[in-house]
Amino acid sequence: MEAPKTVYQKNFSLIAAFLVLISITLVVALVIAYNLTSKYVESEFASKKIDVLEQTIKPYNEFFQNRIPEITSYQGFLDSASAANYADSVFRDYAFVKRIVFHEIAIGSQPGQPQEYRRLSISDKSVYLFKPKRSRIQGIKIMGDPGDDFRHMAGKFSNYINQADTSRIPGQDEIYKTFYDVKPSKISYLNIPRREELKIYREMLQTGGSPVFYKQNMMTFMLDPFAIRIKNTQPELYQQIAIRPVVYDPLNDDADTIITEVAFPGAFADYKLYFQSARNHLNAEINRRFMPTGAIVLLIYICLVIIGWLIYRNLNTNLKLFKLQYDFINNFTHEFKTPVSVIKIAGSNLRGDGELSERQRKHYGKILDEEADKLNELMNKLLSFTQIENRSIKINKEEVNIEQFVQKYINTFRIKYPDFKLNYAVNDVAGFYTDPVLLGSIFQNLIENAYKYSNPDQKELFISIYYDKHYIVFSFADKGIGIPHKEIDNIFKKFYRIENQYNQNGSVGLGLAFCKELANFMNGDIQVKSKVNEGSEFIVTLPYEN
Repeated sequence: MEAPKTVYQKNFSLIAAFLVLISITLVVALVIAYNLTSKYVESEFASKKIDVLEQTIKPYNEFFQNRIPEITSYQGFLDSASAANYADSVFRDYAFVKRIVFHEIAIGSQPGQPQEYRRLSISDKSVYLFKPKRSRIQGIKIMGDPGDDFRHMAGKFSNYINQADTSRIPGQDEIYKTFYDVKPSKISYLNIPRREELKIYREMLQTGGSPVFYKQNMMTFMLDPFAIRIKNTQPELYQQIAIRPVVYDPLNDDADTIITEVAFPGAFADYKLYFQSARNHLNAEINRRFMPTGAIVLLIYICLVIIGWLIYRNLNTNLKLFKLQYDFINNFTHEFKTPVSVIKIAGSNLRGDGELSERQRKHYGKILDEEADKLNELMNKLLSFTQIENRSIKINKEEVNIEQFVQKYINTFRIKYPDFKLNYAVNDVAGFYTDPVLLGSIFQNLIENAYKYSNPDQKELFISIYYDKHYIVFSFADKGIGIPHKEIDNIFKKFYRIENQYNQNGSVGLGLAFCKELANFMNGDIQVKSKVNEGSEFIVTLPYEN
């Protein structure tokens, strides 16, 4: 007879669908996150060049905004020596300044001078050229034509004097347009005169005034853009940065190289910062930034899997509990129903109107007695199990003679089951102190199981008792159907039954669980060794006290 299949089913397709769904979500999330990271890094590659430019051009801005206007603080009284000191400090602090031309300018009302603007004379008194050297800088006096830079600045200054409002301080735009002349790789600067001097210059320009000369200073700075120190503040984005002319446009169209550029301001406007990075270099940065995002997404995925597994485990546990309860109610109902039905039939016959012989009355009485014993045994087992679980009973120890104890149960089961081959061996153990009732329950359940779960032609059991260190060991070895390896951990669970042809009737799943609780309650243990179709060996270990 084939054991019926369980009515409980697990929807593995739903579990698989859940795993597939979150796995697809994980892959999509990773792809989206990687693409967004890639676009963000490429966007930074195009925008962060401004940060590099600002840091690279910072010394130039400081030079243009702070160091050049220092010339005004001398109020036109710079001479060759003080100009040399000033040039020395500029060369030391700003490597991109390669030469400085210093003009000592005389402004007066003497007509006929080399540079005459209306009635105002603006002329070069002397010109010095400064170059950076290892030793102290000495000016080289230049003779001859003062140059286009001087004439251009003198013309702008004359126009400014003619139009300036001497009642207020000139604004930044006026200062920049008048006193600065910014050309490619060159900056000329004329010191800003005081308002009193401007009024005098205005009078000279308009009326001629007295033939008095006033001093002004002018410097022209020759710059080398290739001497600017490049500060790569974004090395993770830009692999190489170089200074190139604005017209520089290489014919290299390598797809593995990414290029961007940004032009310098001011005197370096003819040059630019040229950025280039290999695709692999940028990919490495994309991967580095993607790793935390990917790790977070993966962590969320793992959390979802764990949550799903916990839900599944909880549902599976509840399903097992429901199955155990369902099987217990079915089996327990059957175990009660059979004796109750037999008792009811026997009672109906006894209560009938017909005359019963003495033999019939004894037969029905025996039936009532046996079925009542079955009900009583079942109720006692369930009650005892509950008491042991709750530790509501005490161990009543007394000295037990092993030989007599085992022989009593052997004789009982030989009478009960004539086809049951029972043998035993006691090795060097005479007696010990224990609770005979609890030990007897273990014996009764294990012997009963050995008979029940054996094929009709292999109902055999060998009981051996021996002493092992501080324990006494009871071994129950049968030649029954055996226990599958995957079920070994479950057979001692309450209400659990292995689904086979021997477990369809007459079992509520309490026998081995009861033995396990009894052994533990007596400070011992029970283990099992089994092979399918070869037999099982239950080993009960109890503390030895003599």
